[in-house]
Amino acid sequence: MEFLGYFSAIVIGLVMGLIGGGGSILSVPIFVYVFGFDAVTATALSLFVVGITSLVGTAGFIRQKQIDFRTAFTFGIPSIFGVLFSRRLVLPYLPDYIINRWGITLTKDMFLLLLFAILMLIASFKMIRKIERPRLRKSEDSNYTILISQGLLVGIVTGLIGAGGGFLIVPALIMLLGLNMKKAVATSLFIISMNSISGFLSTMKMVKHDWDFLLIFTGLSVVGMFAGLAVAKKMDGRKLKPLFGWTVLAMGCFIIIKEIFLEQKY
Repeated sequence: MEFLGYFSAIVIGLVMGLIGGGGSILSVPIFVYVFGFDAVTATALSLFVVGITSLVGTAGFIRQKQIDFRTAFTFGIPSIFGVLFSRRLVLPYLPDYIINRWGITLTKDMFLLLLFAILMLIASFKMIRKIERPRLRKSEDSNYTILISQGLLVGIVTGLIGAGGGFLIVPALIMLLGLNMKKAVATSLFIISMNSISGFLSTMKMVKHDWDFLLIFTGLSVVGMFAGLAVAKKMDGRKLKPLFGWTVLAMGCFIIIKEIFLEQKY
């Protein structure tokens, strides 16, 4: 099982390099179900892996001048505030039992994993659907206002469940600002790196980390990122989105079935 987990680290980087996101959608379930971490620790580890992998991936895009830094900071700074809000003011104060009455038991870990699974289902539908939504025909100032509010929302989600939000960021950059796919992916990776690293640092002392394990896993993910960026030069990552979407849909359904209907083993 551990071999599968380490191999999946490469897949995480590969997916991020191809479509500009999706790493956390894979990493959190792997940390929980393959390596046996609790949900809170898994989200923290995911933030580190996704943050460092994204940061490394942006290096090439910086040299190619593909990152729209104005957009990245307009979206990213509100996102960071959202991350800090979730990691410092929400997550630590969630009770161990969200519901424990009427014969219903919903623990903190179950709540976070089910919330994550719902996000996976939403993400999968967005990736499977091939219908292109039209860009909003509004003024640039109006679009940037929407971008700021979406940045704050993505940050809250990132901080709470360790998801970088690439599947939300890339469409927003394309539809609201008219960025091309490559520039949107590059800018998304930069935003994800800011969000994820900020989220990890904000709660680094609250969870235990096995640094040897974490650095090995992250290193493999970085290798996958380079492979994904190389493949992305020769093929359009959007063509792989539906396939990845079906995989995410299956994983989301598995988490829901596991958490609600099957006895917990961790």
